[in-house]
Amino acid sequence: MAEVAEAATESQATRSSLGDRINTLLRGRLPLALIMILQVVLAYRLSNSAFEDESLYLYAGHRELALELHGTPTYDSYPSYFSGAPFLYPILAAAADHLGGLEAARAMSLVFLLATTGLLWTITRRLYGQAPAILAALLFATSAPTLFLSRFATYDALAILLLAAAFWIVVRTARMPVAVVLAAAPVLALAVAVKYAALLYVPTVIAVSVFIVPDRAHLSRAHWIRGLVRGLALTAGVVALLLAAYMSLSPDMKLGIRQTTTSRDLGNDPVSAIVRLSLVWCGWVFALAVIGVCFEAFRGNRSRARTWLAAVLAGSALLATVYQGHLHKMQSLHKHLGFGLMFAAPVAGLAIAGLARLQHKDVRKRIPGLALGIASVLTLYATHAVVPLYDGWPNSTKMIDTIRPLVHDGHERYLAEENEVPRYYLRDKTQPYEWFTTFFFSYTTKQGQALQGVQAYQSALQDHYFNLVILDHGPTAALDDELDKTLSAQGSGYRLVAQVPGATSHGTQMYEVWAAG
Repeated sequence: MAEVAEAATESQATRSSLGDRINTLLRGRLPLALIMILQVVLAYRLSNSAFEDESLYLYAGHRELALELHGTPTYDSYPSYFSGAPFLYPILAAAADHLGGLEAARAMSLVFLLATTGLLWTITRRLYGQAPAILAALLFATSAPTLFLSRFATYDALAILLLAAAFWIVVRTARMPVAVVLAAAPVLALAVAVKYAALLYVPTVIAVSVFIVPDRAHLSRAHWIRGLVRGLALTAGVVALLLAAYMSLSPDMKLGIRQTTTSRDLGNDPVSAIVRLSLVWCGWVFALAVIGVCFEAFRGNRSRARTWLAAVLAGSALLATVYQGHLHKMQSLHKHLGFGLMFAAPVAGLAIAGLARLQHKDVRKRIPGLALGIASVLTLYATHAVVPLYDGWPNSTKMIDTIRPLVHDGHERYLAEENEVPRYYLRDKTQPYEWFTTFFFSYTTKQGQALQGVQAYQSALQDHYFNLVILDHGPTAALDDELDKTLSAQGSGYRLVAQVPGATSHGTQMYEVWAAG
């Protein structure tokens, strides 16, 4: 009986200990769970049809899958102009799309960024404590770039998650043997393969591996040497992996890397406009991060390395702005800002916690309402800023419904501005070689004359080369105006089937659907 009673007591103690651990785990992570729920709720307030980039990558993924599984030609050279390896994210997203459509592919992006929020919370808690961790996670999860990418089926969410994972590895292994930091090398290399622009943030992770040294006011020479060795080891590992991968690439993929990343053409967007939009979407995080650096610099019990660490993280928020300012291109700026935001958020969280004195030993001197107020205002601002971004392209649902009965799987030809969208939605009824775009076209007349530009389109229309023409007067509005004149001319052989409205945040955009015959 005594043995039974003793066993029962031990079992009860075990259950009690396990229960205590679970309660402790839940209590510690309850704020993170609430932040993630808020991130999901705010993300699902956004709704629109597929953007052209989403359509392109999902369609390419389906074509790449068909090539791998059935040997079906893609009829396109995706590696030569994609900004990431077409056999990585596009195939993953296409698998999700096959199971649950566009919503499933977008849900996958949300999962990636929820995981990033969790990693960011863990990193910040390890660097600066619980209160800054909560604030950093909240800032990141509710920012306009994060909410936008949480409902956007492109490379970006996965690339950010991989960078966050590498960030977590170098922080988590700070006190482990130096060689362990090499675990971050394949993760960084994979992030670059997923999206080539992620290379811009690899130096940030390497710098973190150097400066994430023991939290002491005075560091010995051995500590600095250890940090430098970690950084050199990680650099060597990443460079070796990327060089080995690059040497094995096809000429098309090397061309794609040059065209989309290393040797991009310069644009015409003014630097002032790029800076202004960066301030609108991400400037407040950078401003808070600068304050966080100041807190680190003037805390007497902190080492100089910790100040450099905070400065590196804060400065990462500027990388996308500087790079795109150099290129004079605003394209995808709102997405790329999200990469730097992930690194700057921990220091911004530290700033709010410092301003509110949340880590002060004397509870009476803490000002929690200030932290809550700042976080609430920034969250409200971000949710209002993201809606015009997500509604910035025309909703194509009605247009797709209009042209669906007009297309056929065969040898017809369809001219469509931003043809990626109808091609994706109608992939079960058309072939890739049936679609043409208003961005580039060459045509050989019946007399054998080779034409390009406006003349090529006009001559093709006069010969009734296209069975269907869909224009929306968007990026190629000047060309569309010229084509309208040809299409509406008496005896053109084309009739206006429908004018379909597509709602956007800046007004209604009309789709014109012209059919031959």
